[in-house]
Amino acid sequence: MHAHIVAIYGSLLGLLYIYLSYRTTVYRRREQVDMGLGEGRELARAVRAHGNFGEYVPLALILLLVLEQTAFWHWLLHLLGAALLIGRCLHAWGFTRQAGTSFGRVAGTALSWMVIVIAALGNLYYVLLSSFY
Repeated sequence: MHAHIVAIYGSLLGLLYIYLSYRTTVYRRREQVDMGLGEGRELARAVRAHGNFGEYVPLALILLLVLEQTAFWHWLLHLLGAALLIGRCLHAWGFTRQAGTSFGRVAGTALSWMVIVIAALGNLYYVLLSSFY
């Protein structure tokens, strides 16, 4: 089976990850910080935006990939992939713009969690359904 849908969103998310990596590198060079966070808030936020992405996106993509292999509804996979992409963009934008709670961080986190929960439940549904037939 092919994974065309997850390939689209995984590729777009990969580009976003590189952007977040680049931002972190720029701040590190600007503040001359090789390790750690230094004293600047911008670098700390860039590092956490980058790290948070790396904490959530791999699991979400794995769950979506497994779900796509079950021949799950393509429209729902596109919806989940788009929600993950939009969520991670919002989260990164919110995280890098201001400290503390922001619309971007809250909405981005909620969308990311929603994708993981729906994909996990979809996989469980498929596995449990197929084990009875």
